[in-house]
Amino acid sequence: MDIAPIGDYHQTSSAAANPLRSSRKRVEMRAWLITIGLVFIAVGLLWPWLAKLGLGRLPGDIVVERGSFSFYFPIVTSLVISVVLSLIFWLLNR
Repeated sequence: MDIAPIGDYHQTSSAAANPLRSSRKRVEMRAWLITIGLVFIAVGLLWPWLAKLGLGRLPGDIVVERGSFSFYFPIVTSLVISVVLSLIFWLLNR
């Protein structure tokens, strides 16, 4: 007496079924990582000029300085950058 298996245990993943699709995803991911890296390098090189605009010391950024200890958390700067980048990507995807 044969018992039929429950479900299909021989399903293949989409990457195994279509290797070209997996390859395209890798190329897209590689391109995004390179782009993000280049943006980080550009921001790092331009930081002295961006600091003159007040970016990084906005009201609402948390700064704690006690003796030889200092802690800086740029929460408002992060929010401003997030909103600007969201608007840019939204406009590019329209």
